[in-house]
Amino acid sequence: MAEVVYNDLDSPESGEIEAFCVRDRQRVIMIDPTPVWTGRGHPATRGECPICSGSVFRLGRTPAHERIARPPAIHVAEPKARRARLAPDSVYIAFNAADIDFAMQLAADLDRLRMPHWLHDGEQDAARWAGGVHPALKECGRMVLVASPSALDAPDVTAAWQFFRQKGKPVIIAQVFDAPPPDVLRRAPRFDFGVDYRAAFRGLLAALNE
Repeated sequence: MAEVVYNDLDSPESGEIEAFCVRDRQRVIMIDPTPVWTGRGHPATRGECPICSGSVFRLGRTPAHERIARPPAIHVAEPKARRARLAPDSVYIAFNAADIDFAMQLAADLDRLRMPHWLHDGEQDAARWAGGVHPALKECGRMVLVASPSALDAPDVTAAWQFFRQKGKPVIIAQVFDAPPPDVLRRAPRFDFGVDYRAAFRGLLAALNE
């Protein structure tokens, strides 16, 4: 995933950073924007939505990132001898690039609860890993499938949830747009984030903790 750099319209010097609130379905100006680094070492900003008071998240570097140390990125594709395995209860978030705002918001909320997770990366998954399967798919014990028309049509996302199904690992659906799931996933727990984000997130957490 390429690093994102804010353009002049975002005016990071003024402290005003715009982000998409998945709860209110609109772009808002963050309250108390805080520079952070993702687990993969990408710069991002986390703040509060002025409408619903929920957390909002946006990828991209700002001048504030120059004042904090960049942590080492987690490279799950490295040989086992050179890396730590993901925790077996880690959540694999499978999504299409078109839904990155929602996926990053969901990851931020899981991170706030200290729930380990891994974000799907279609570009990396296109690489030829040993055995043909990304190590994160093998190591994560649960999956959240961000369901949208673009995600359900994406070959890399389909391959990810099919691998989980083959291994008998749970797949939980986070519905963001009206997109009927494949027949084999119709009995999977499904939560409609397009109607009520908070209620859907509570249901998702309960399903993840079962």
